[in-house]
Amino acid sequence: MREENPDPAALYPWLEEHIPGLRGPLTVERLKGGQSNPTFRLSTPSAAYVLRRKPFGILLPSAHAVEREYRVMRALHGLAVPVPRVHGLCEDASIAGTTFFVMDYVAGRIFEDSRMPTLAREERNAHFDAMNGVIAALHTIDPGSVDLAEFGRPGNYIERQVARWTKQYRASMMEPIEEMERIIEWLPLHLPPEHGGRIVHGDYKVDNIVFHPTEACVVALLDWELATIGDPLADFAFHLMAWHLEPTLFRGWAGEDLAGLGIPSERAYAEAYARRTGIAVATDWRFYLVFSMFRLAAILTGISKRAESGNASDAHAAEVGRQARPVAQKAWALVNAPKNSP
Repeated sequence: MREENPDPAALYPWLEEHIPGLRGPLTVERLKGGQSNPTFRLSTPSAAYVLRRKPFGILLPSAHAVEREYRVMRALHGLAVPVPRVHGLCEDASIAGTTFFVMDYVAGRIFEDSRMPTLAREERNAHFDAMNGVIAALHTIDPGSVDLAEFGRPGNYIERQVARWTKQYRASMMEPIEEMERIIEWLPLHLPPEHGGRIVHGDYKVDNIVFHPTEACVVALLDWELATIGDPLADFAFHLMAWHLEPTLFRGWAGEDLAGLGIPSERAYAEAYARRTGIAVATDWRFYLVFSMFRLAAILTGISKRAESGNASDAHAAEVGRQARPVAQKAWALVNAPKNSP
């Protein structure tokens, strides 16, 4: 199903109501990237905004949760975790075709190549440190202090996540992946202790981060649709997958000359996070990595299914979705690896 741009004439009255001082004319442009929710730049003579909406067509239950994105970004605005200011949520499908929200457009740099090839070695190290600081800041916020105590169910976070992504995987799969079935059996038998309910982003990676135009500073963290209250170590492990995935496999940097690039080792990066948060990194890091790769493979399977159904949000969805099998294979190989810590 083709994703048409929102009609500026239909959209403008809603924007005028929710953004004081808005003045047209208004133009709408599709932004590239993103595999889940279609994203558009809204431009006026004096300011720019971003519209995020659910895709058209039949959607998986609990997926494409732009309502959750809107809520968590509204709660976090102005705190140590930089997010764009949001202006409103609209559930009237007659305006833009599906539910959407609008936020400020934040100027800066987004690195599509997570190795940040345009930076010098010292700059790259500083950017990684800034990225570490933001996820640490997120995990030290008390959800109750920002009216997010009820943003997720308390307790048994990973157990519920395993069940959720198993369901999502099976609802999306077109061809069974043997390693996924093995992991689905293994995970419930090796659940770690809970580490407390914190706000988790759910998809913390380089290309969801807007860096300052010239400085090693994060100015916006984007793509909050998987955010909830959960185990911060699971959230951090999803981020640390990049140290275990090759550049050709979902934008990792495994196998690269990290020291030469100025990218910290996994251990050094984890130690910096622990110093900032006071959260001790688990001894058996293997479970968290296997769980993270399983979850990623389930997400990729959903992307592949949307591509096959014709309602994918990105032209490269089919190519991205095909990475589900090798990610699952890498996860299963980790199951048989020795226990480890970063």
